[in-house]
Amino acid sequence: MNRLGRSGVEVSELSFGAAAISNLFTEVGEEQAHAAVTAAWQRGVRYFDTAPHYGLGLSERRLGAALREHPRTQYTVSTKVGRRLEPWDRGGDDLANGFAVPATHHRVWDFSGDGVRRSLEGSLERLGLDRVDVVYLHDPDDHAEQAFREGYPALEKLRAEGVVGAIGAGMNQAEMLTRFVRDTDVDVVLCAGRYTLLDQDALTELLPAAAARGTSVVVGGAFNSGLLADPRPGAMYNYAQAPAGVLDRALRLKSVAERHGTTLRAAALAFCAAHPAVASVLVGVRSAHEVQDCADQFAAPIPAAFWRELRDTGLVPADAPLPAEEPSEKPSGEPSEEPS
Repeated sequence: MNRLGRSGVEVSELSFGAAAISNLFTEVGEEQAHAAVTAAWQRGVRYFDTAPHYGLGLSERRLGAALREHPRTQYTVSTKVGRRLEPWDRGGDDLANGFAVPATHHRVWDFSGDGVRRSLEGSLERLGLDRVDVVYLHDPDDHAEQAFREGYPALEKLRAEGVVGAIGAGMNQAEMLTRFVRDTDVDVVLCAGRYTLLDQDALTELLPAAAARGTSVVVGGAFNSGLLADPRPGAMYNYAQAPAGVLDRALRLKSVAERHGTTLRAAALAFCAAHPAVASVLVGVRSAHEVQDCADQFAAPIPAAFWRELRDTGLVPADAPLPAEEPSEKPSGEPSEEPS
């Protein structure tokens, strides 16, 4: 378990991203979604991340239902604010936003103080909880002024009131997250896809700034939309078809991994976890099988010679922290501590 910044909130090193169980791109049955959460719990995962955006609230409802089987003091939940859900009666589906669900609601961008509180109230109702541990400002890319002027102060007030334990921002870019780290008192930032074996944009400023300020980083998108899980022609990278040059780099990484008797999936997870500012690696999974595989890969030792070859051949930057030559054992059963 790792503590988020100076807060009292703790997260497991491997965490559960609940977007996929809300019918991301394709339908996921209720039983399959429940089984995925249960499998994560059995493997020692104690941090679960969701958002209203995911499946128009379906992620929060499914996650909350599955977690009700476990003591509330033993897990950490984060959700996000910035997109309020408003009822929608025009029919259709939500596939244009990536989710195979009926369009019963539509999203309204809102980083105002009132919008933050209303969004959180809706999330608590869908989750069936009286509190969440972490709240992130979700994708404020085009709403920076309101997010910094109104949204962040609202989260700071909620933290001061004890409504939430930790606050932060979650984005698919490193630049604005660096601003949050430097200019605010966030406990954590969630950086998706910008610190992976294929993209180290966060290594330039975000991760050093976070380490210097004592701000935690949760890394999402370790597989870059799946390319690092299964590199092949037609594979996705950052939610679009992988460019030829990026695919070639992924295939080279896979070849090196296989030559050293490991897997690209294991290496992708281990690389993210190795930076000292990273508190947790967040993996989106849609089934118990995917959970088991991720937990197995996360626990797998990786030969030091593999990392040396990546560095010597320039497949990873010279200044990127790499796992120790004798990797510490990753949790695969019950955690040694309970999160607050």
